[in-house]
Amino acid sequence: MSSMKDLFTIHFWGVRGSIACPGPETVRYGGNTPCVEMRVGGERLIFDGGTGLRVLGQSLLSQMPVEAYMFFTHSHWDHIQGFPFFVPAFIKGNCFHIHGTVAPNGSTIEQRLRDQMLHPNFPVPLQIMGADLKFYDLPIGQKVQIGEITVENALLNHPGEAVGYRVNWRGCAAAYVTDTEHSPTRMDEKVLWLARNADVLIYDATYTDEEYDSPKSSKVGWGHSTWQEAVKVARAANVKKLVIFHHDPLHNDDFLDRIGEQVAQEFPEAMMAREGLSIQLVPQNHLPNAIAVQEAGVSA
Repeated sequence: MSSMKDLFTIHFWGVRGSIACPGPETVRYGGNTPCVEMRVGGERLIFDGGTGLRVLGQSLLSQMPVEAYMFFTHSHWDHIQGFPFFVPAFIKGNCFHIHGTVAPNGSTIEQRLRDQMLHPNFPVPLQIMGADLKFYDLPIGQKVQIGEITVENALLNHPGEAVGYRVNWRGCAAAYVTDTEHSPTRMDEKVLWLARNADVLIYDATYTDEEYDSPKSSKVGWGHSTWQEAVKVARAANVKKLVIFHHDPLHNDDFLDRIGEQVAQEFPEAMMAREGLSIQLVPQNHLPNAIAVQEAGVSA
């Protein structure tokens, strides 16, 4: 039986892009915006603070005190709107190490999280939070070392800038590459670098190719990619497991079922992100760097 210090677990708390979309047509995949938790060698890493962060926060209330490392890809609303509702941040004794790059206008991640909680946008300021909040300005390309864990980042192609992340630990690797737009003529070297030989690639596939290139309502320049491009990246980067992520709020459960079927035909080791999904990467002692991928907690 492996202990938490021997496991690398990825849990999806929010998988939608743009805006939360709860309702009867999004029950199976979920309607919360991005939040992905990774438990790596006993440490807790949290990527993005969309409305899924609120749900994660509720689950953490039975595990106080909590220390976690938070990494934001950028501060568009769907990636930070859960932070003011993250209850553990209001509780003294908890500690959160919050990382984010400096925006093109010079604002830090601390400034941007504070600003969204100022009047008239929100009734409670960030200063009310009782947890120990430690903010770090993360230079693009700089590694973060957390014990045996190495977190890498690279700039993505998104309006206002965004970064993708890669988590490395004991030969396991997971890449979180959301809010990026592909080029029609060449593959993004930064994306390929983040995804290189990854056990799991979580990729922004907001649109289908048909939607992206639609002559009536083109999505070119909107800063997002397609599932077809996700497959190309996964193949080129030798990815073991591909996770389609950042679902468009207009894509209901049935639509995502159909995309999932198409993706699986092109890349059998692919799956659709949904709230409650957990993936475990377990280093095998008898085979260097071999990985056992287990899927659990998928809501019906």
